[in-house]
Amino acid sequence: MRGSSRDRLEGMPSFQTRLKITGLRPGNPPEAVMDTAVEALGTRHHVEAHQLQLAGGVPQLNLRFLVDATEYSGENRQARDSAAMMRDAVERVALTGSLTVLRRSRGRWTPV
Repeated sequence: MRGSSRDRLEGMPSFQTRLKITGLRPGNPPEAVMDTAVEALGTRHHVEAHQLQLAGGVPQLNLRFLVDATEYSGENRQARDSAAMMRDAVERVALTGSLTVLRRSRGRWTPV
């Protein structure tokens, strides 16, 4: 018997992207930015959570997602590639700044 989807998700490494948003492209409502980010990342991974925060007065999208468990460097590569793809999608509706990718390890977020 196969395990539940929750059982499968628990063994997957967790990553987080932090993408600064410096402006909206004309004709796009603010909510389109997060919607686009979640939709793009969701095409490859299970998005666990998402929120908008202010970091130094600049809006920042924070998305937490799971990557299929393979081997450490491959998981990191998948996370970086997917974060870059998500950024490309967001850039159709907004102007972006820095992008950071973090991995959850022993209860802490560390850059990959």
